[in-house]
Amino acid sequence: MMKTQCMSLDIISSLPQNIMETILTLMPIRDALRTSILSRKWRYCWMTMPKLVFDYNLIQALAIDGILVQYKFVIAIFHILLMHSGPTMLKFEFDVDKWSMVTEFDQIILYLSRRINVKDLSIDTLDTFYKLPTSFYSMQGLESLELINCEFELPLTFNGFNKLKKMSFEKFQVPAQVLQRLLSNSPLLEIIRLMEFDYDEEDFEEDYEKENSFNFVKFFECVPLVHTLDLSEYYMKYLSAGGMPSKLSTSHLKYVRLDVCLREQDGISSALCIIRSSPNLERIFLQMCGNEKLPYLGSCNKFVDLQDDLNLQLDHLIRFEIVRFSNSVFEMEFVKLIVAKSPVLKIARIELNENVSIDEELKLLRDAIYLPFPRASPSTKLIIERPKF
Repeated sequence: MMKTQCMSLDIISSLPQNIMETILTLMPIRDALRTSILSRKWRYCWMTMPKLVFDYNLIQALAIDGILVQYKFVIAIFHILLMHSGPTMLKFEFDVDKWSMVTEFDQIILYLSRRINVKDLSIDTLDTFYKLPTSFYSMQGLESLELINCEFELPLTFNGFNKLKKMSFEKFQVPAQVLQRLLSNSPLLEIIRLMEFDYDEEDFEEDYEKENSFNFVKFFECVPLVHTLDLSEYYMKYLSAGGMPSKLSTSHLKYVRLDVCLREQDGISSALCIIRSSPNLERIFLQMCGNEKLPYLGSCNKFVDLQDDLNLQLDHLIRFEIVRFSNSVFEMEFVKLIVAKSPVLKIARIELNENVSIDEELKLLRDAIYLPFPRASPSTKLIIERPKF
């Protein structure tokens, strides 16, 4: 029995450092700290683990009788950060405002801004907006940034994020001019995700009537290296306001995910312009999100005529997906256009809107079989399916 225990202990102690760190990153941070009692080798292993996650699980672990020990939580964060020789990745996910920790969290950000080894930062303040402190903008080592429920106000001294390659913003508040300044001062950006901006339609109209100078042309001028782009409906509307040019500088794009309303001319123009300007696209993902109250734009002839004028060729496109597909004429013509211009396309996937009836689905399937449309790639697999809940 003793021999078996010794062998087990030796196996644990002899694991390579990178394996030990991988194991730790898969555990809640509180459990990762407890591994220090396993052996002498494990005692300080947590201090170099490449990812730290401070989330609601840690808050619950520090609660007594359901009451949060607020300062114990803050002290625990500072203690871990002070002892840790990294990290390259940091993730905070808890309600700063609910636990009355805005001031304390500002201090945490201030401490992080003085360290050069934070490369990946993720902040999710859940249901409340958190205004980022001035110290945040001096984190020059950042390569990846994910912000959810945060508010921006760039200081005059902001010099940009010179190493930032990936940026993901969700449910955040930032004026167009501030976004333009942020993007133009982050020259290495390759991945951009701008999602789920809650806005009032009247406020939106007022905003871009006041200032609609930041459009898709200037957007892509700010981020010439971007190869992955994910835009929600708000940004599609805002950046396409005022019309679209015939072509954009998007030759680096390999993947686009766009919210598109094919019942609006701006939605059609912006989506087609981005796709037409991106000959190296490998994947296209479109989510239909139109206002159901809007009428269809005339007949499909106007849209079909565009096919001849586009001079579109997608020589590298492998996968095309369109979701919330309502089986409108425009949507189907869009699918036909992409399939006809993609010689190496492997998958064309259509996920139906839940409002599409079974009869409409059967007709769509019959038409796909008996009235097949031209495909540049004979091996393209057409998939039509209902949403999975």
